[in-house]
Amino acid sequence: MLYITLHFFKSEIKKFFYKFFLVLLIKKGINEMQKFNSVDSLVNTIKPVDPVYCIRPNSIKTACNWFQKNFPGEVLYAVKTNPNEKVIKCIGETKINRFDVASINEIKLIKKLFPQAKTYYMNTVKSREHIQEAYFNYNVKSFALDTKEELQKIIEATNSAKDLNLFVRVSISNEHAEIDLSQKFGALPSEALGLLRLAKGHAKKTGLSFHVGSQCMHPISYAKGIREIGNIIRKTKIIPDYINVGGGFPSSYPDLNPQPIENYIREIKKAFENLKLEKKPNLLCEPGRALVAESGSSIVRVVLRKKQKLYINDGTYGSLFDAGVPNFVFPTKMIPNGRIISKKLTSYSLFGPTCDSIDHMKGPFVLPNNIKEGDYIEIGQLGAYALTFRTKFNGFYSDKIFEVQDSPIMSMYEKDSSSNYLVA
Repeated sequence: MLYITLHFFKSEIKKFFYKFFLVLLIKKGINEMQKFNSVDSLVNTIKPVDPVYCIRPNSIKTACNWFQKNFPGEVLYAVKTNPNEKVIKCIGETKINRFDVASINEIKLIKKLFPQAKTYYMNTVKSREHIQEAYFNYNVKSFALDTKEELQKIIEATNSAKDLNLFVRVSISNEHAEIDLSQKFGALPSEALGLLRLAKGHAKKTGLSFHVGSQCMHPISYAKGIREIGNIIRKTKIIPDYINVGGGFPSSYPDLNPQPIENYIREIKKAFENLKLEKKPNLLCEPGRALVAESGSSIVRVVLRKKQKLYINDGTYGSLFDAGVPNFVFPTKMIPNGRIISKKLTSYSLFGPTCDSIDHMKGPFVLPNNIKEGDYIEIGQLGAYALTFRTKFNGFYSDKIFEVQDSPIMSMYEKDSSSNYLVA
């Protein structure tokens, strides 16, 4: 009887340790992203059936370090652009510890990863509950607004706090942007005069901010925005503590070749100096696309070819929303995977896997003319918004993410003599 009892306990102890170590291994697998030297190596190793997403930490660090070195102020990462935890951690490792957040969940994400980081709640329309939670639970002091009503909500939700940093967002022209953001956010310059005066009466520090629109193709937009801010300062006689030039810094795409990113910084510096203010406000910027676009790419597989139409296993309901709705043209390359790649190139349009006919990416996407079913394609410049916009429509969804060490297909930061997309 004693032997049976001891044998039973030994058996239970073995089961306990087996389960314990199994859980540790599972957690380790979840927390550690599988790494490959290149997308070619990834495809040849795992031969993915479903689309997979690739993250390049080195690319993120290169862009972050460049902005910190060259922008004459504080850099805030726009979390909405890519909220993947690996991406956020890479950004934090470069010593960027300020984040532009648009929701309470983005605040929670940042505070979970970096409890001491500063978060700026720059969405100009927020619920009272989320303002209250941000201020009292997560120590958020900085809030944006573009109406008297939003200012009143912030004051009441924070119990008339005396340590607020209030940013009045001004609407300016988005004429040089690929995606116009001026219709939804921002007070007209004439309205901003009164808002700045009101905000100053309730804030520890005040700021004026603007946004030139997403993927801004000309640096003059920043100079125009700063000049508009200067007009408001002169009319109100209020010098803000901060001037926030927002985001909009571009990345390179096959049909969008912006000026070197250094030209944007030069334009900002020049316009800021031209304000000739007695007391210099602190400058802020909120890059998103410019920090992470190059770092991400998707590997898709051809399911069917119909002449110059390629049906692939990812689409506008997945990581390719920007290729379908705003019709961005992304760089593409066929991955060898043991096949000879034709030197003759053809322009294709792409169709995603869902039953919806708007799951269509017009392109043109330039690829070898011998591409066929089963071939793999890397689609680049997807570090911005690709992960954010994914859905599970029709049940098509892949959350397979890997780390790769090779260079992005195109870059604003890595000099390449074979390309016109040169850098800073």
